[in-house]
Amino acid sequence: MITLSSHVLDTTKGTPAANMALCLTTPDGKQITASTDNDGRCKNWGDIEFTPGIYCIRFEAGEYLKAEHGKSFYPFVDIHFEMQEDGGHYHVPLLVSPFGYSSYRGS
Repeated sequence: MITLSSHVLDTTKGTPAANMALCLTTPDGKQITASTDNDGRCKNWGDIEFTPGIYCIRFEAGEYLKAEHGKSFYPFVDIHFEMQEDGGHYHVPLLVSPFGYSSYRGS
């Protein structure tokens, strides 16, 4: 079974990025919209059954950063990643500030 979660942290404030809009694109092009909860986490992707393939999460960072900091260099951040049959749980965190971001495969 393949599962997916994400977590967004605002590195300028040192707090979770609550209510950031996300859009997951599946290998077959289906798009699922979601948003982070009050702890900056997202694991609710509807009733999707994940299959192996290349996915993308679009983090609508610009809207969030402008609301929180008044500016943002990045209108959005796209993170493409590949899920494999035996990959188990995938966690895709985003560390973001108005002028920088980073990500990694979490646990």
